[in-house]
Amino acid sequence: MTNDTDPSRPLGFFKRLRAKLNQGPAWLTADLTELLPGRKIDAGILDDLETRLITADVGAEATRRILDELRKRVDRKELNDVDALLKALQDAMLDILKPVEKPLAIDRNIRPYVILVVGINGAGKTTTIGKLARRLLAEGHSVMLAAGDTFRAAAREQLEIWAERNQVPIVASQAGAEPAAVIFDGLNAARARGVDVLIADTAGRLHTQTHLMDELKKVKRVLARLDPGAPHEVLLVLDGTIGQNAVAQADEFHKGLGVTGLVVTKLDGTAKGGVVLAIAQKLKIPIRFVGVGEQSEDFGVFNAQEFVSALLKSGPDGAAA
Repeated sequence: MTNDTDPSRPLGFFKRLRAKLNQGPAWLTADLTELLPGRKIDAGILDDLETRLITADVGAEATRRILDELRKRVDRKELNDVDALLKALQDAMLDILKPVEKPLAIDRNIRPYVILVVGINGAGKTTTIGKLARRLLAEGHSVMLAAGDTFRAAAREQLEIWAERNQVPIVASQAGAEPAAVIFDGLNAARARGVDVLIADTAGRLHTQTHLMDELKKVKRVLARLDPGAPHEVLLVLDGTIGQNAVAQADEFHKGLGVTGLVVTKLDGTAKGGVVLAIAQKLKIPIRFVGVGEQSEDFGVFNAQEFVSALLKSGPDGAAA
């Protein structure tokens, strides 16, 4: 039996999530337990909670859904104390997040399984690729990388560092090369070597840059010439610190490329992890992974129950029940 308190062992991801997500008092439940004992759960308390949800970047649509459910339960006289309110809040959040709790599943009958990683500059695409490669290797898959970001020499160099660190092959070209051609070469190389998974990086771009989005569509078309099913996963990396802009980005990337999975990064750097709820409510795209730091151990599979517990600081190690 392992000992999670052993300082020589890295924390399990759930504990890392709880420790790093919205550091300090829970962003929604702070002060509630002190303010509410003996007080009836009424419209004023729900209005306060609504304000907290909005300021925590949960977004108007998800906030409305959560508050509608809580108000119904107040009307049915089901919320008689703070514990009942917090449990109902947790349940309402889980109703939004559970449907998007869909881990990435590599189909072993498809070789190579092609993952196209997209997102804007600074979202953490390269780091995500490195951590994902490490995870897939640990699961027994062979991996190859393709350096499709040919606009920034530093991007290729960073990916080469991750390839060396993980001891996986990489296909790269000179700066300014045609991204679609590099990724096409990567798919050919992965096929020739019998590699299980090809992870292709792409240049960071704003979702509003139409010509660059068109280039990503070209990458998809070129891959489909070799394998009509490729890419098998279009993985969008979102920076969790940018709030509602992340929702707008995801919406545009999804319209343009048909995003099949999300990674939400940098959740250790924001007091507004509620943006994950906004994304889930609006887009219904599977959330594959979340990141709460730079270390490989700070990257984990998205689990709705653990995420909500970390947000509310609830569960065995938290204040809320």
